[in-house]
Amino acid sequence: MKVFAHLSDIHLDGGDRAEARTAAVFDYLRALAVEAVFVTGDVADHGLPEEYRRATELLKHPAPVLTCPGNHDVREAFREVLLGEPASAGPVNVATDVNGVLVAMCDSTIPGQGAGYLEDATLAWLDEALTAHDGPAFVGFHHPPVEVGIPLVDAIRQTGEDRLAEVLRRHPRVLALLCGHVHTGAATTFAGVPVRVAPGVVSGGLLPVEPGADRSWAEGGPIDFERPPSLLLHVLLDDGRLTTHQRVVAFSG
Repeated sequence: MKVFAHLSDIHLDGGDRAEARTAAVFDYLRALAVEAVFVTGDVADHGLPEEYRRATELLKHPAPVLTCPGNHDVREAFREVLLGEPASAGPVNVATDVNGVLVAMCDSTIPGQGAGYLEDATLAWLDEALTAHDGPAFVGFHHPPVEVGIPLVDAIRQTGEDRLAEVLRRHPRVLALLCGHVHTGAATTFAGVPVRVAPGVVSGGLLPVEPGADRSWAEGGPIDFERPPSLLLHVLLDDGRLTTHQRVVAFSG
């Protein structure tokens, strides 16, 4: 059995609130013997170098911490400060073998926009990475490739998803697509592959039936700022079956 932690949308902005929530999550995680920790985007709120420098201090675990950018991130600073690579405006795509499981973290961002799209170069990179790996794989990115029932978020989801579906059909070993962006834990399918949406660390997303869900982005969006931080734990059993558990992290502040 292998266990992987998955969180998203920490939105470090130089303030105490986001930092305290992130610190609480990683304090919880450091007590767990997981294979890796996945952070599916919006690490920084403004994409500033100092936000990523703080992320390097907070996002620490004995296991690998694997990240991809979200729409609030900036590729150049993300790559240079968080990954320790030369600054570049190209897509940030990183593949890592974690004890026989490929984790392909893809860049679904469109610089300067809220919506998502996997560039042709990213899809070609993903196809090549999956082809070269003989074993199970996770594919991570920030934007879900399907609607999840929150209209304001669905309006800025990942588009061009038919091209991703073509790649996935060639690689049946993909265990799940891992994403964030929605700020609430959710599960669905895409192209026959499970989709797991990690809840937000900084805040929680609201469904249309919940109070406050009719707020515009200018009014704070369909967001619950009082919801405690939470995360997903993906359990890969020896028979290849994947089970996902959600955990709320005790937090006061």
